[in-house]
Amino acid sequence: MAYIGLGSNLSNPRVQVVNAAKAMGNISESNVISLSSLYLSKPMGPQDQDDYINAVIALETSLSALELLDALQGIENSAGRVRKDNRWGARILDCDILLYGNESIENERLTIPHYGMKLREFVLLPLAEIAPSLHLPDGSTISELASKISNNGIVKLSLST
Repeated sequence: MAYIGLGSNLSNPRVQVVNAAKAMGNISESNVISLSSLYLSKPMGPQDQDDYINAVIALETSLSALELLDALQGIENSAGRVRKDNRWGARILDCDILLYGNESIENERLTIPHYGMKLREFVLLPLAEIAPSLHLPDGSTISELASKISNNGIVKLSLST
């Protein structure tokens, strides 16, 4: 099972995140298992940008982690994502592999578990919604981490509003 974090704050972010989740249903050798609610969150880094819409999706896949990364980057590119050196700048769509089974991966293209997931309420809260008993490779549980993190004003949205 892979868990993917989704985020957008440009070009109708709600539509971008929902469309990305739908597109993940078309990734070969993969099935969407669950999608969290949408969450409205403050941006990391520069605050002179719009708030983000975030979600987490659980994806069952037989693709390798790098094959999955390629598929996700294809979804980002199709949405119009332009990669810049601006690490925490505004973006039309961001699809991050948070977890890939119980694997730990570190190479030039991919770090799993995602390096910042334990520090980000917009990752932990939606992940806890769909997989509260999930254990990270270090033994910590998502529900434990989510219960300890500040929510930083995050707002849970319904999928229809």
